[in-house]
Amino acid sequence: MELQNAKVGFIGFGNMAQAMAQGWVKTGALKPEQLYASARNVEKLKRNTEPLGIHACASTAEAAEQADVLVVAVKPYQISEVLAPLKETLQNKIVVSVAVNYPFESLKHDLLPGTAHLSTLPNTPVSIGEGITIVEQTHSLDADQYALVETLLSALGLVQPVETAQMSTAGTLSGCGPAFASMFIEALADGAVKHGLPRDAAYQLASQMIAGTGKLQRETGAHPGAMKDAVTSPGGTTIKGVTALEKHGFRGAVIEAFDAIEGE
Repeated sequence: MELQNAKVGFIGFGNMAQAMAQGWVKTGALKPEQLYASARNVEKLKRNTEPLGIHACASTAEAAEQADVLVVAVKPYQISEVLAPLKETLQNKIVVSVAVNYPFESLKHDLLPGTAHLSTLPNTPVSIGEGITIVEQTHSLDADQYALVETLLSALGLVQPVETAQMSTAGTLSGCGPAFASMFIEALADGAVKHGLPRDAAYQLASQMIAGTGKLQRETGAHPGAMKDAVTSPGGTTIKGVTALEKHGFRGAVIEAFDAIEGE
């Protein structure tokens, strides 16, 4: 199926579903009329879909019937209940879950045998086409179906397949990471403001510095330590800052944040 002919539906239209819809519309990967959304609160749904110009469906059944690819974007504990009346309709669809901690085997029990399904974990920057979507390597899509989904998700940013056992850790990095990065941006800006830089300029510089550094690493494949060394001259200003961060356990604090989330 060609992308321009594909119809994508959402069951649930909370923050992540809205971010994905925004990303597809913003990047031009999909036209608004190719997107369908359903949610329990229809009035709220209409308010959220109207700015994007996408279809607000009166029921989950309508979204499922219209879509070629159905994105399940409700809480994990709601999935079984929501999908139960849709099982027959979904047999001829591609079902993509964006629920945390709901891998292939869990979703499999909510669908009829043979239903094509895939579990993923997008992060919020997909809304501008600069996100990450973690994709579970275990799935039941055929080659053409997977190619379509991969093309859709690639329009939202990086697509990273991982083994089932690593879904949680990868999701922590990409999904919780924006909060950590935002805290770092805020802290950098506060430091600059403390020394007289206007806040707007501080946020612009901090955000672009992080975006550019990340892009440089991805495009060159350079080790982050080597990138640090490249701007850390002997006796210079940067090494003084690096020393201060190390003295206060910067890297250890970040690792401990992972441990807190992953339960170690």
